[in-house]
Amino acid sequence: MAEIHNYTMNFGPQHPAAHGVLRLVLEMDGETIQKADPHIGLLHRGTEKLAESKPYNQSIGYMDRLDYVSMMCNEHGYVMAIEKLLGIQVPERAQYIRVMFDEITRILNHLMWLGAHGLDIGAMTMFLYCFREREDLMDCYEAVSGTRMHATYYRPGGVYRDLPDSMPRYQYSKFRSKKEIDRLNSVREGSMLDFIEDFTNRFPNCVDEYETLLTDNRIWKQRTVNIAVVSPERAMALGFTGPMLRGSGVAWDLRKKQPYEVYERMDFDIPVGVSGDCYDRYLVRVEELRQSNRIIKQCVKWLRENSGPVIAADHKVTPPKREEMKGDMESLIHHFKAFTEGYCVPAGEAYAAVEHPKGEFGVYLISDGANKPYRVKVRAPGFAHLAALEEMVAGHMLADVVAVIGTQDIVFGEIDR
Repeated sequence: MAEIHNYTMNFGPQHPAAHGVLRLVLEMDGETIQKADPHIGLLHRGTEKLAESKPYNQSIGYMDRLDYVSMMCNEHGYVMAIEKLLGIQVPERAQYIRVMFDEITRILNHLMWLGAHGLDIGAMTMFLYCFREREDLMDCYEAVSGTRMHATYYRPGGVYRDLPDSMPRYQYSKFRSKKEIDRLNSVREGSMLDFIEDFTNRFPNCVDEYETLLTDNRIWKQRTVNIAVVSPERAMALGFTGPMLRGSGVAWDLRKKQPYEVYERMDFDIPVGVSGDCYDRYLVRVEELRQSNRIIKQCVKWLRENSGPVIAADHKVTPPKREEMKGDMESLIHHFKAFTEGYCVPAGEAYAAVEHPKGEFGVYLISDGANKPYRVKVRAPGFAHLAALEEMVAGHMLADVVAVIGTQDIVFGEIDR
């Protein structure tokens, strides 16, 4: 019988389970991985250098394109860093709207992760279940910003506009029956807050459905239990954050430990793992779906009871309203200059970080007093996680690489920026 010798194998960059343009060079002993060398650079766009060449406000939309599954959370870190440099106080209502949309974004991210991770390791149906709920939340993105993905909704000083009084409605067509259209529109009769509240009431049952399919599923557990175990000490040493760190049993969450906006007023729990394997990281993210739902409910309640401005009144930074712009020449000039030249930011440096769905997303800015940043540095959570890939897959089988890439929840827009 022929002996199996060590050999080198390419995984990616076009493999559907690589979650982006990732190339892994794997050294194999039979089907067991000895070494894994991640190659990045296939997507590189020079994000930080592009941001240094444009006025501050023109890069907000580019932040959406880093992690294109967690768009508004990226914007949040960037605008918070600008606000620190400018010394702007964000109105209370805008802070609640930001927190609510951060948590909507967390649910969007985790649903995409759960559907794609399930698809990668054999739980095909999960993708259909997760996208059913994602569609409702993508409609919320579209209603406030006009677009489903690259929102540019967060602005220095607040948010672009207040929550709308109505939701987009399905139109009658030959592709769906009138009865089905009426059912879909029944929850869209009121305001956006009514729609989100209805979502939060039914979402826990949806999460129960996901868990019924996966949590005690024998095949799912065989693919995830005791795979890529990372101890708490090692997770901290590797620079893990977010569910990757909490999955190893470390209760670190910026929303609790270094609260920003109005998170200190929110009642929620930090889920943590016990074993630090792929299964624990799955359980942590599923529980985060429930906790995010709790936070959204609290925000909806407060926003119903309290009105107020949604952007600071500092017109050196915030543009005039569109209604004013259309009837007043001074406002039109002001609006034009605000979006073409931007605003000068006082010299200094600032770092702002948010608890992004994937971990700590931070933006470090250095200003020299001009209308463009002198230096921009993005702290992407996925970069540290990808760096640990070799350690996590060594000694496992080739098929486990797919489970480990999935458990890391990596998106290459932020890693290979």
